[in-house]
Amino acid sequence: MKNTPLLDHGHSKPPIGLRWRSNTFFIISTVGIGMFTDMFLYGLIVPVLPFMLEERVHTPKSQIQSYVSTLLAVYAAASMVASPVSGILADKLSSSRQLPFLLGLIILALATVLLAVGQSIVVLTIARLLQGASSGVVWTVGLALLVETVGPENLGKAIGSIFSVLSVATLLAPVLGGILYAKTGYGGVFGLGVAFLALDFLMRLLVIEKKVAAKYSPPTSPSCASTTSTTSSSDPEVAPLTESTPLLANPCPFSQSPYHLQPPKTALTRTLPILLCLRNPSLLTALFLGLIQALLLGAFDATVPLVASTRYNFDSLSAGLLFLPLGASDLLLGPLFGWAVDRYGTKPLAVLGYTYLVPALTLLRLPRPHPAPGQTPQQVALFAALLALSGAGLAVISAPALVEAGAVVERFWKVNPALFGDRGPYAQLYGFNSMVWSGGLTLGPLVAGGLRERIGYGNMCAVLAGVCAVTAGLAVGFVEGTPREWWRRWRERREIERRVVE
Repeated sequence: MKNTPLLDHGHSKPPIGLRWRSNTFFIISTVGIGMFTDMFLYGLIVPVLPFMLEERVHTPKSQIQSYVSTLLAVYAAASMVASPVSGILADKLSSSRQLPFLLGLIILALATVLLAVGQSIVVLTIARLLQGASSGVVWTVGLALLVETVGPENLGKAIGSIFSVLSVATLLAPVLGGILYAKTGYGGVFGLGVAFLALDFLMRLLVIEKKVAAKYSPPTSPSCASTTSTTSSSDPEVAPLTESTPLLANPCPFSQSPYHLQPPKTALTRTLPILLCLRNPSLLTALFLGLIQALLLGAFDATVPLVASTRYNFDSLSAGLLFLPLGASDLLLGPLFGWAVDRYGTKPLAVLGYTYLVPALTLLRLPRPHPAPGQTPQQVALFAALLALSGAGLAVISAPALVEAGAVVERFWKVNPALFGDRGPYAQLYGFNSMVWSGGLTLGPLVAGGLRERIGYGNMCAVLAGVCAVTAGLAVGFVEGTPREWWRRWRERREIERRVVE
């Protein structure tokens, strides 16, 4: 076997480093670095924007807050528009995920250059538009590449690990941006950004997708191919009628499956067949879970620095350090809870996470708004400890939404292979998910900031706790189907596992 030549399938010889460039860990690392760079550059620039507006554009101080808010909103709006568009292009027009993935990075590099040299509001606005568009492309194509690499059965662990690393970017970027600007000026800030862009570009250029690497391997024998057909599934609602599904007492044909779709009748649904799946309550609930997850993150980003400043007279660096306990919990626990999603399913973890966040957020009412001078250290410690508890809840909810959405769409794809094509609608799905995520990050600061000004920080946290309670109820009712459907699938999975062990 060692001397057996590989079939070229139209290629003269395999690329150099094919084995490690198509390795699962390297692909996951490439996706993770891409998302890390996107989040890091976003956070790196945010604390510098007010100074850029004042020193470069000569914006009056009374208008700086308004322009900063506008530039943040422009970023989110561009990401929301670019996400579904990049999903369509990645699924329909490209035979490889690598090309659009590289295109997203080129757009980000151009945005970074414009931010570095921009001397007017127009140039800065264009830069933020490009930065938001790049974010939409990176998240959409990156998640599609991720699910194609690890498979739906390992998606929770991969997403949990990546999101835990992203929390580091969210935490460190604003702090480093402020420090570098104070010590080195704009050169240090954008120099660090360029370094991350160079590393990201190199990894994206080197990565080889699994399906591309498979072209250099010997063809699978017919007997093996029949056992790994894409239409096989442990889910009885979508599995074909074969002897490999002995637990099916009354299997139904695909045309009677709840995941069977009628042919699209409009140009929009033919272009975006994922829209036909949005009637499914489990998919809608998964997207809503992602919206609330992003809303909570945006709420913390918008309110924690202000609370630290107004209550404890913290400067920007000290306020940034308060994010460490919030993100440390996510960093340490994210991979663990991602593994739990793969092992136990999305419903238990989604219900657990959002239910846990109800008391965790409510307890943020305990720190006093106006502590006595001698009590400030104790109040800061209490606030930091409660942020760590909330971070643990954010770690629990990091994976269920994406994994559930992917699982539902996979069932639609297996029942309707002709509608979605060989590659499936994953890029379209994660395009919509990225759009929803951007909407949550936009709504979070607006909702949290408005509530904090009107009813106070403690009451704002209580309102968010109520939102989490409603979300937990929706997870009970619809994630992985109704509770009865979930229990039936759980018993069938356990029975299959028992028979495999025997």
